[in-house]
Amino acid sequence: MLPKILLLEDDINLNETITEFLEDEGYEVVSVYDGYEAQDRLYESKYDLLLLDVNTPGINGFEVLKEARAGDVVAPAIFITALNSVDDLEKGFESGCDDYIRKPFVLKELQIRVDTLLKRSFFHEEKSLIDISVNVAYDTRNSELVIGGDVVSLGQKESMLLKLFMKNEGEVIVHDRIYQHLWDFDENPSDTALRTYLKNLRKLIGKDRIVSIKKQGYKFTSQK
Repeated sequence: MLPKILLLEDDINLNETITEFLEDEGYEVVSVYDGYEAQDRLYESKYDLLLLDVNTPGINGFEVLKEARAGDVVAPAIFITALNSVDDLEKGFESGCDDYIRKPFVLKELQIRVDTLLKRSFFHEEKSLIDISVNVAYDTRNSELVIGGDVVSLGQKESMLLKLFMKNEGEVIVHDRIYQHLWDFDENPSDTALRTYLKNLRKLIGKDRIVSIKKQGYKFTSQK
């Protein structure tokens, strides 16, 4: 499953250049040209990272991200900007961004910033293998489980579910939050499908790692 990036940039040439570059580097890029379209896309789908120009038609990047954060969008965000004042920098971070890149920039610098945030966005760790138990680890770069040295690929929804659990270890994740995380607005959440994903994950990482909390949801704990 490729990391999915939402790109908001109203400069057509720059938008196309960034999109082509990131796709060549192995990312899925959804590109838009104004703030209203960015809001629509954020409502329709989930993203691993947001790449937002600040001065855009309709709604500026600051407001897009501020409203996204208010709507519980937790994906890391990078602002693309020609602004250079401390006040603008402060406003950007207050709206919920994780990093800035100032125009003009080298595409390689953008890639480094994107790679860094994606690697840390779920786990905030430099290493790519995160231990779940004595002989089970999760590969954050490839979204795969490593069990006793063997690599096991996960389905898209199972991988998304495991990331949600690992990011919120020890917390009770309520059913509605899981449904919103796994299914886009045009998909129908399924209790049967969720139970199947949970059964598959428990079979791989151990049934005691994901505990059912009656009438509430599920709680994940690792055994490192």
